[in-house]
Amino acid sequence: MESPTRPAAPSNDYSSITRATKLFALCAAVNSLNLGYDIGVNTGIAPLLEESMDLSETQVEIFIGSINLFAMVGSLASGYISDAYGRRGTFKVAAVGFVVGVLTMATAQSFAVLMLGRVLVGIGVGFGLAIDPLYISELSPPEHRGRLVTWSEFSINVGILLGFSSSLAFYGLEPDAAWRLMVGLGALLPIVMIVLVVCVMPESPRWLVSKGRNEEAVSVLQRLYGPDYNVTELTEAIHESLQKEQEAERTMGWGILLYPTPAYKRILLVGVGVAASQQIVGIDSIQYFLSYILEQSGVTDRKMQGLVLIMFGLLKVVMVFVAANLLDSKGRRPVFFLSLIVIFLSLIMLAINFVVGGENHSSSFTIFCLALYLAAFGVGMGPGAWLIPSEVFPLSIRAKAMSLATFVNRFVATIMASTVLSLTKVISWAGYFVGLATVAVIILVLMYLYLPETSGKSLEEMTVYFAQITGDASVLEVEEAHVAAKTIELSEEGGRRGGGEEEDDDSASGGVLS
Repeated sequence: MESPTRPAAPSNDYSSITRATKLFALCAAVNSLNLGYDIGVNTGIAPLLEESMDLSETQVEIFIGSINLFAMVGSLASGYISDAYGRRGTFKVAAVGFVVGVLTMATAQSFAVLMLGRVLVGIGVGFGLAIDPLYISELSPPEHRGRLVTWSEFSINVGILLGFSSSLAFYGLEPDAAWRLMVGLGALLPIVMIVLVVCVMPESPRWLVSKGRNEEAVSVLQRLYGPDYNVTELTEAIHESLQKEQEAERTMGWGILLYPTPAYKRILLVGVGVAASQQIVGIDSIQYFLSYILEQSGVTDRKMQGLVLIMFGLLKVVMVFVAANLLDSKGRRPVFFLSLIVIFLSLIMLAINFVVGGENHSSSFTIFCLALYLAAFGVGMGPGAWLIPSEVFPLSIRAKAMSLATFVNRFVATIMASTVLSLTKVISWAGYFVGLATVAVIILVLMYLYLPETSGKSLEEMTVYFAQITGDASVLEVEEAHVAAKTIELSEEGGRRGGGEEEDDDSASGGVLS
């Protein structure tokens, strides 16, 4: 009997994605709401904490910036949990960490207990940052992966908007009651996430295949691609990809990460470097301390600050929609370049405004420049920083490499967010903005030199691409050996059948769910 004919690849529009794929990607993106809400709510509660708990400016700086330090622990642990217990298990761990941590902070009566809750929330953040784009990328076809992975960034921005809105919602309450309610509401979102994981979301088909649970993988793939799609061929292609990458890992072991060959070194340079770049341009240090920047600009009224923050939140949400289309239609590289150029211009204009205006610089122009910066970040550096790693890391190191990328991202964020107030006291806000603008130019040059175009390419194709441009014979030999093995296997199978039927070998390499 002939193998069923595989349908043509879907066109590059949302209508060709099955409802199941959209639903599961949306569920995964809900997890990113937790991180976004934490960013938004802490932007508003910082001055309230100072007043109600009599905290010093240094303690506030530690509280705000430390979440990234604790997220590094979660990001490293997520690799083991993700590989051992699956992507769904990792979502559960992240959600539980959020719930316990948020409730601990909301009921804290001392700085020590407040920081204990911060530890738990930070670990949940680290798990979430690593697993969200990984899960979505493993369920998404290559031609739609860019748009679907950006849903995670969209959710972060929706969460930020919700956090900003909480400042205005509880504006009339006493500071102590206001910040506790604002923080406590953050426990609702991870509870919703637990329900979605248990009742709605399937396990990643790639993880299922890696554990030998092929029947379950076929069932999930059938839901993702529809009843008429030949998902058996997809399962075989995933299995073949696993074999190739596992053979390379057996040959090099942990050396793939610790002592990478030229191809893997370039992969790590790109994936981890892009993740680090997201924070080096200053997004956390600016977002967490927007209230301080606004106050320095003359916007001292809490209600007005809340309205401005909500405007920023709405802008970021809108720009993610723009990014979702640009990243796939225009390609990754052009969007990154545009994002960094506008980030540079907005930071320079901010610095000039603070220098030229002195103590009387324009608050409206400051708001405009901040809005421009946040919009530029939301178009490229925001979603792209997680899209690129999910597209370049091969399956054999993907979970570990995503953990490493998240670790580095959070480490840089810790340094940036924990030193803002200290640095601005020394070099002023204008000097700080000039420093960030300089970094943006350096990142632009590095990305121009090293960042490949990943749009429309499967995860497996990217591994071979890096091997070819670096001349990494070890990886290429593994690729060639498996192609030869597949050819022999098909030839022997054809011989056993007496040459009566021919297999469609093209299906072994095309249409892989990536």
